[in-house]
Amino acid sequence: MQTSPRPQGAAAGAPQRMASGRLRPGRLALAIALGLCAQGHAHAGPDEWAKGRVIVQARAGLSDAQLGAIVKPHGGAARRLGASNLFVITLPPAQSEVATAAILARNPHFKFAELDYKVPAAFAVNDPYAGSAWHLAKINASTAWDTSLGGGITVAVLDSGVDAAHPDLSSRLVPGWNFYDNNANTSDVYGHGTQVAGSVAAAANNGIGVASVAGQANIMPIRVTDTTGAGYTSMIASGLTYAADRGVRVANISFANMPSRAAVVSAAQYMKDKGGLVFVAAGNSGTDLGFTPTTALIPVSATDKNDLKASWSSFGTYVSLAAPGVGVYTTNRGGGYGTASGTSIASPVAAGVAALAMGARPDLKSSDIERILLTTAVDIGAAGKDTYFGNGRVDASRAVAAAQAHVSTADTQAPTVGIAAPVGSSTVSGLATVDVAASDNVGVVAVDLLVNGVKLATDSAAPHAFSWDTTRLPNGTANLVAVAYDAAGNAKTSVAVAVNVANNLVADTSPPALTIKNPTAGSKVSGTVGISTAASDNSGSAGIRQSLLINGQQVATATGGALSYSWNTRKLATGSHTITAVATDAAGNSMKTSVTVSR
Repeated sequence: MQTSPRPQGAAAGAPQRMASGRLRPGRLALAIALGLCAQGHAHAGPDEWAKGRVIVQARAGLSDAQLGAIVKPHGGAARRLGASNLFVITLPPAQSEVATAAILARNPHFKFAELDYKVPAAFAVNDPYAGSAWHLAKINASTAWDTSLGGGITVAVLDSGVDAAHPDLSSRLVPGWNFYDNNANTSDVYGHGTQVAGSVAAAANNGIGVASVAGQANIMPIRVTDTTGAGYTSMIASGLTYAADRGVRVANISFANMPSRAAVVSAAQYMKDKGGLVFVAAGNSGTDLGFTPTTALIPVSATDKNDLKASWSSFGTYVSLAAPGVGVYTTNRGGGYGTASGTSIASPVAAGVAALAMGARPDLKSSDIERILLTTAVDIGAAGKDTYFGNGRVDASRAVAAAQAHVSTADTQAPTVGIAAPVGSSTVSGLATVDVAASDNVGVVAVDLLVNGVKLATDSAAPHAFSWDTTRLPNGTANLVAVAYDAAGNAKTSVAVAVNVANNLVADTSPPALTIKNPTAGSKVSGTVGISTAASDNSGSAGIRQSLLINGQQVATATGGALSYSWNTRKLATGSHTITAVATDAAGNSMKTSVTVSR
C-alpha cells in the first residue's frame, strides 16, 4: 500500500544493517511489502533475512533421518512446515546462513534452499473517507450480490493479524494462528491486516461501516509479522500450509516479492493441490520486476477509478489479474474506517471476487474458479494478456454469472508421465535421485514412484522429484515406474525404467566384543554358580551365536548378546577350572575369552 514516509534514522543512501547484523551494500533492494509505495515510489533497501534460519524443500522419499544427516554437518536442526516437504533449518549462532543456503542449494536431494527473507511493512494511507466505495461499482459487485455474498467460503488473511473487536469484522472471524509468537493470539499488532481483511470480507447488511466484496465470507486471521509489520517467508509458508491443511479455499498475502520466494511458491502450490487459490500483491515499485510467472500464485496489480494502472503498481509477465487499489474504503484497527491504496488492497479485492464465485458454486473445483476469474476479467490493456493488467481487471458480476452457468464436463484425459532420470540401464547407488516429468490438460495433482512394484513416495508439487535409498535393495536390476494422477482421478503409468543397483559391499572383518561377566577370574566357587556373558558386534547383536565351555566341554549355547548358565560345582574336583566363552557374528568372525576359577 501507499505509505507516508517514516523516519529512517539514517541519511538517504546510507548502508542499512540486516537482521543478521552484517552490512550488504550494493545489493538490489527488497521491494517493501504490504503495499510498499510511499507517494507512489518504492523505498529501496537491502535484502534482509532471519539470522540462523534457512528454508529447504526436500524431494519426496527423503526420510527425516536422511535429511537430518544432510544438515547435521552445518549444525542444523530441521522443522517441517505442516504436512508439506518444506523444512526450516535452524543453524547455530556461528553458522553463516548465506554459506549454508548456497551449499544446501547444491544438494541434489533438495528442490531448493533459500534464506528466510524478511519482509518489512508500512501502514496504508488513512485518508478521510471521500466519497462512495467506487471500487465496488467498478467491479459490478452489487449485481454479483444478487447471487452470492461469499457465504460458506473462508479466506485466510496472512498479515499482521485482525482486529477481532471491529464491528465490521467480529462476526466474520474463524480461529487462526499466530506464527510469529506461535500461539492462538491473532490480534492485529500493526493495523495492516485489519485493512486487508476489511477489503475482502467486512460484514454485509449490518447497517454500519463499509461494504466489502464478499460480505458473508469468513476470515481466518493468520499473523505472520512482528509488531512493526515485518514478517518472514518461513512464517508465510507456514501460514499457507496451515490454512491448506484445514480446507481453506482462498488465501491472501499482501506482501511484495512473493513470486520470487521459492518457499512461498511451494507452499502456495501445496494449497492449490488441496483445492485452494492464493492471491498476492504484485508490488508497488512502479517497475517491471521481471519475476518468473508461476501458476501457484495469482499476482494482482492495482487500478484506479479510470481503469488505468496505478503509477506505483509493479508489473511484468508474472501478473495474472488487476483490481481496484487506489483510495479503497476499508476497516482500520481500533474500530474505525479509512481509505487505503496499494496492490496490497487490490489483491484482497480479487480474492473477494473468488470467494463470491465459490459461494455461488461451491461444487466447482478451484481450477474452474481460477479459469473463470481469468476469462471473465475485463480486458483493459493491450488485447489479451499483458504485463500491466495480466488477464484483465476482475469483474464480480461476470465471474459469478459464469460460475453459475458453468457446466462441469467430465475430464477423461489422463496425464502424460515419464521418468526423466535416471535413464534405463544406468547404475545407481546410495541415496539416488529420481526425476519425473508429468503434465495434464488441467493439472497433475500427484505422482507416485514405485520401485519393483512397491510405492516409494508421493510428490504433489512440480517439479516432481524423489530421493531413493538404494541400499534397501539387493544389488541387481530394479524397475522404476511413475504414476501420475489428475484432479478427476485419471491416472497414467509411465514406461518402466530398469536400472542397475550397485552398492559397494564392505566385508565385515571385525569380531564381536565378548566378556564373561560372572564369575570373575581367580574367584573361588561353590554350590550353584551363575555364569553370564555379554557380547556386542558392529553389525548388531542379533546375528551373534555364543557357546559356553567348562574345562573344554560345551555346556550351553545361545543367540544374541547374552548367555546365562547355572553351574553345579558340588561334584567338581578341588583345584582350578577353566570357563571359556566363544562368540561368532553373522560374517563368521569369532572371539574367545576365558577365566580360571578354583574350588
